[in-house]
Amino acid sequence: MTGHIGRMPRPSLREQIIDAAVATLHRHGFNGSSVQDITEAAHAPKGSFYNHFESKEELAIAALNRYWERVEGSLTLLDGDNIPPRERIARYFGRLNEAARKGGFRTGCMIGNLTAEMAGQSPKARNRLAILLARWTAAIKSCVKQAQADGSMRRDIDPGDAAAFLLNAWEGAVLRSKVDRNSDALTGFERIVSTLFAPSWTAPVASSRRNHDRAAR
Repeated sequence: MTGHIGRMPRPSLREQIIDAAVATLHRHGFNGSSVQDITEAAHAPKGSFYNHFESKEELAIAALNRYWERVEGSLTLLDGDNIPPRERIARYFGRLNEAARKGGFRTGCMIGNLTAEMAGQSPKARNRLAILLARWTAAIKSCVKQAQADGSMRRDIDPGDAAAFLLNAWEGAVLRSKVDRNSDALTGFERIVSTLFAPSWTAPVASSRRNHDRAAR
């Protein structure tokens, strides 16, 4: 009996397949990954897949949930009273951008990748993606509201709109970084956002429109 003391329980085959699916789908996408690719990565017999999942679509959703656990864990960077909220937001996206750099700009965000790939072909996946994106936005919104309350971010923008813009713009930037294989889009995101949400920022479009109106009179 003493030989069993201290042993870590072995992960179930289902968990192994989910973990392998996260890595494989993140790297190659849903359409670029076969069930065999995933089971081989999990060191599992292909036939065992159907003992645990009804379809590849069901596995993709399970993999999304597993990936979301990582995203949710990173959201703790948006918490903490000892760091000003606007700085927390900057640090959070800076950490995401650093992860993209370390990955060589090859994988991007799995949630964004599968949104682009599966939203049009799988209602179940689309619904799950919508829920995860809403949760992600809500976490950012909470920090935006704190930054607006302490005056470090503009107060003339709805915090929900600001949070959605931040997430949407970042997803676009990380997608572009996969194409360019460099950090230009991510650096531009950080630079523009820091200016756009500054309390002193005013929209140049308004003054341009006034000049256009004067010229038209």
